[in-house]
Amino acid sequence: MKKKINNLYSKIANEEDARVCKAIDEKACKVVPGNFFLTIISYFFNKLADSVANAKVILPWLMHSLNVPVFLISFLVPIKESGSLLPQLFIAAYIRKLPIRKWIWSLGTFLQALCMFGIAIVALNMQGLSAGIAIITLLIGMSLSRGLCSVAAKDVVGKTIPKTRRGALNGLSAMLAGLLVVVLGVYFLLNEKKPFSPENFGVLLSIAGFFWILASIFYAQIKEYPGETDGGGNAFAVAISKLAILKTDKPFRLFVITRALFLCSVLSAPFFVVIAQHHSNSSNYLLGLFILSSGLADLLSANFWGKFSDISSKKVMIIGSTIATTVGFIVSFIGFFYKELFSIIWIMPIIYFILSIGYQGIRVGRKTYLVDLAEGNKRTDYVAVSNTLIGIILLFSGFIGVLSHIIGLNGIIFLLSIVGLIGVILALRLKEIEE
Repeated sequence: MKKKINNLYSKIANEEDARVCKAIDEKACKVVPGNFFLTIISYFFNKLADSVANAKVILPWLMHSLNVPVFLISFLVPIKESGSLLPQLFIAAYIRKLPIRKWIWSLGTFLQALCMFGIAIVALNMQGLSAGIAIITLLIGMSLSRGLCSVAAKDVVGKTIPKTRRGALNGLSAMLAGLLVVVLGVYFLLNEKKPFSPENFGVLLSIAGFFWILASIFYAQIKEYPGETDGGGNAFAVAISKLAILKTDKPFRLFVITRALFLCSVLSAPFFVVIAQHHSNSSNYLLGLFILSSGLADLLSANFWGKFSDISSKKVMIIGSTIATTVGFIVSFIGFFYKELFSIIWIMPIIYFILSIGYQGIRVGRKTYLVDLAEGNKRTDYVAVSNTLIGIILLFSGFIGVLSHIIGLNGIIFLLSIVGLIGVILALRLKEIEE
């Protein structure tokens, strides 16, 4: 069995020696193939659960069907994203004391599962404002749990997977998850005339929770060897002191600024969906098209971005953000001059598909770049500092919807595209780290 795993790893890694290692110690090198596939399987179930419980598409549809007030729906993406990022600077101080950190990731996914089971129960039993408050509360718990995973994951990968194989790891898992998301999208298309009830959503979200349970179990099987444990201390004091990295570490500072500007892609996505909803009467069919677009984008592009990231994660980020920014300019142009095109039901899902390809490139590229930028506890600090700052920005970005009354949805997308363009220009100054 071990020989088969090594052979399969050799084929995926495209090298004769499956144990060629870079930036990990000798003991970890001996178990890379097994860890590689355990991590892929864990990431696959994690990504699949996240896609099934998509805060940009699935949860808004559920809340709308439960008659939840619109102002609560508008906070879904900011809360989900910022809630998982904001506490990381403080969490990292405790995680830094642990020589083995895989258990933190397993705990995070298990807690996400419990929160998702809670949302499923809400879907089956509640309506209106109370349902909205309950879902948002459980989403906050889920986001905080994701924060545990985020801090631990990059450090575990940095200790168990060679430097030139980390992009492929993210890409393969996202591609495999995308395949099953495509199946979900096709299901919605085939059942366009049958309303998708809150009960159906309850079952769907329960399945997502089950996927997180599986992710937790598989990740716990990874063979991780003890790593650095220095730097632990009072969480708040350590957190504040680590912010000094931004002042002293120029390459890291440039990466954080660039990553913040790249948020235009994830922030613009919900507005694409809203524009489509405003111009369509076929709710289920449109939902199916968007799910299909998202899944196909992951399926067709994730593996490519992953392997490309192992060559140059900088170029992957630049190309991905260029795609997302260009799509934003195109949508705003159509909105300003040819608005009637939005009435064609498949126009926005196709555009969303292209946006998702660009976003996948940004996501895979920046994850690989951050892991490769540092080693040991310094990596943990990088992840915590950057994610906390991005979380703060995301939290305030939730108020960008207020501008819709002034400049409209097309104006917001145009503004975000300009921000993305600035990010592309800054990314050209990032150093190459895979060389």
